Amino acid sequence: MILNVDKDTHFSALNSQVRNTSDNNVTINGCMGQRYIATGSSDKLITINGTPGNALGAYLNGSVVVVNGNAQDATGDTMNGGEIIIHGSAGDATGYAMRGGKIYISGNTGYRAGIHMKAYKELRPVIVVGGRAGSFLGEYQAGGIIVVLGQNKDGLPIINNFCGTGMHGGVMYLRCDKLPHAIPGQVRTEDVYGEDCPELVAIIDDYCRYFPEFDRDKLIKANFKKLTPNSDNPYKQLYTDN
Repeated sequence: MILNVDKDTHFSALNSQVRNTSDNNVTINGCMGQRYIATGSSDKLITINGTPGNALGAYLNGSVVVVNGNAQDATGDTMNGGEIIIHGSAGDATGYAMRGGKIYISGNTGYRAGIHMKAYKELRPVIVVGGRAGSFLGEYQAGGIIVVLGQNKDGLPIINNFCGTGMHGGVMYLRCDKLPHAIPGQVRTEDVYGEDCPELVAIIDDYCRYFPEFDRDKLIKANFKKLTPNSDNPYKQLYTDN
């Protein structure tokens, strides 16, 4: 199914068409800020040419969403499974409370990406940011994996302030030799070399499959800062283990 929309297309009408079609391959052309696209969707390939609005792929449950453009705030809010691939940048709160699936971003993401991200049993969500991330990255992160590759060319640091505030689970990998901002005391930092970390290599392989313009060997042959919760931090004591 091919849907041609414009700024006057109401998001509810568009989403009704996407949800109710029996076609598992949907292309949306001319998207201009329509919200909630692919909410709760499963078993579809949804290609969006344009800029989807807030809550793209909220509660996504197995579909693959490809965005040829930028995405706005709350992409992948509480998603359960599937993949969101953004050939551009994403706004604030990317992957808010996501509990499964993967989000791959070619460019940057805004504030509070991965906030309240969690994992359960075999569900281990992943966010990969090709450029940089704003403040409060991984705030209260409880599980899953966040990778920031720092390929932005704007001269700004790979992360902004307050990275990992309240982090009590999961892991972050930041491709840099030196952290540009102080990390909270409840977060442990260690140096890892990309090639020595099979988990990271597998994630970068997937990322470069979607974004072949990036140099896979350059990315894995780099230094990363690995951030995990400090075992004696006060936040972890407030939560049960995954």
